[in-house]
Amino acid sequence: MGASIYGVRLRLELFVDDLAVSEGFYTGLLGFEVVSRAADYVSVRRGSVLFGLGPVSKLPADDDRPWPGPHGPRRPFGPGFTRRRLAADRGAGTEIVLELDDVGEVAALHDRCLAADVVVDDLRQRPWGLWDFRIVDPDGYYLRLTHR
Repeated sequence: MGASIYGVRLRLELFVDDLAVSEGFYTGLLGFEVVSRAADYVSVRRGSVLFGLGPVSKLPADDDRPWPGPHGPRRPFGPGFTRRRLAADRGAGTEIVLELDDVGEVAALHDRCLAADVVVDDLRQRPWGLWDFRIVDPDGYYLRLTHR
């Protein structure tokens, strides 16, 4: 029998260059609220989405451990989060999708993001029927804002 998924929550931790800039982006532009703060870490929430923002500078410089498993990737860096690994390609292979209940709210956020010059893919209806647009945050993380 498989394990229950009840009680599981998701918190994404984003390693950022400037904590104040990232906090301002998520709270001021995208409407998140600060739920906790420490000297070098801020948690922000909007609905059921929780992001932890922490400074890249607190990460180790490098990781020379081998990747686990017989078929682990062959990379010039180890499997841990390090400043070297993030410098190579921060957020590569990940799209953070924020789903909003109302297409009007998506459009309003699009207008705010346009004014902030962070839009990389304009608001439009996709072949699967949903309206969305894509942005990048101050650290290069790629986000899609869409309606459900």
